[in-house]
Amino acid sequence: MLSPLKFKALLKPTIWGGDKIIPFKHLDCKLDNVGESWEISGVRDNETVVCEGEYAGRTLNSLVEEFKGVFVGENNYQRFGNEFPLLIKFIDARQPLSIQVHPTDEIARRQGKSRGKTEMWYIMNSDPDASLRSGLSKAITPEQYKQMVADDTITDAIAEYKVKEGDCFFLPAGRIHSIGAGCFLAEIQQTSDVTYRIYDFNRRDKDGNTRELHTEAAAESINYSVEADYRTKYDPVVNGCAQLVSCDYFTTSVYDLTEPMQLDYSDLDSFVILIGLKGSAVLVTEDKKEYTLREGETILLPACTQTVRVTGTIKFLETFV
Repeated sequence: MLSPLKFKALLKPTIWGGDKIIPFKHLDCKLDNVGESWEISGVRDNETVVCEGEYAGRTLNSLVEEFKGVFVGENNYQRFGNEFPLLIKFIDARQPLSIQVHPTDEIARRQGKSRGKTEMWYIMNSDPDASLRSGLSKAITPEQYKQMVADDTITDAIAEYKVKEGDCFFLPAGRIHSIGAGCFLAEIQQTSDVTYRIYDFNRRDKDGNTRELHTEAAAESINYSVEADYRTKYDPVVNGCAQLVSCDYFTTSVYDLTEPMQLDYSDLDSFVILIGLKGSAVLVTEDKKEYTLREGETILLPACTQTVRVTGTIKFLETFV
């Protein structure tokens, strides 16, 4: 039986990164402006590596290739092959990120890419004035969109939200979005590096250059429909499971536990990822082996895992395909 696995996170300093990730993950290192921590990644040239146990030093995708359906689930292996299907991140934005969009799988293939990107955000302990943008607030055409990018008014057409801990946003491919200053969040997404930058607030790098925009590709990728509210609504549950998102690419729930709970995966044909948000717990699998999970940690349960008993005071996300 394959055991649960922890991976060495890939810390990504960015021009917009802050100082929340390293203390949140309880790391003993000095690194400034860490914008992202890639917790579990099968992205080429950015694969995470097992940090302890029998498979220490092994890359994520090498385990998929060796153990196939036993590791990721039989259906997942048939669907995704030797590439792990999800990318898990923590993101800390001291400054706003660029406004972006990701194409659907169909549009991405038409544009010569391997796949698109659907993702979600779960807001953690962010700054009091933190906000983000998600979805169009009014109907515009592709031509109007291009003109608004050119005349610096595109933000007038995007819905903006003040956010607090526990808020959730689902971002299906095609939904325009941007993480704002002060946001600290967990991101779950398809394994894909296809991002089209729509607008970057005319920022310049140290050499005085603006970053490339992908106006035409983005225009083809945006879903121009308008919704009344882009927040994901759910009812929090104490000592139970509150489902946040269920789509073709992942199903994600949040648990807030103060009492022991048994998680039963015996009928699930998928790996499961648990993402620690607050507190700590001991996980005991059906073979009586113990593992720890605390805030800032992420653990991957192979598809062959049947049950996990969670004991402790902990809040965590659970996601699988």
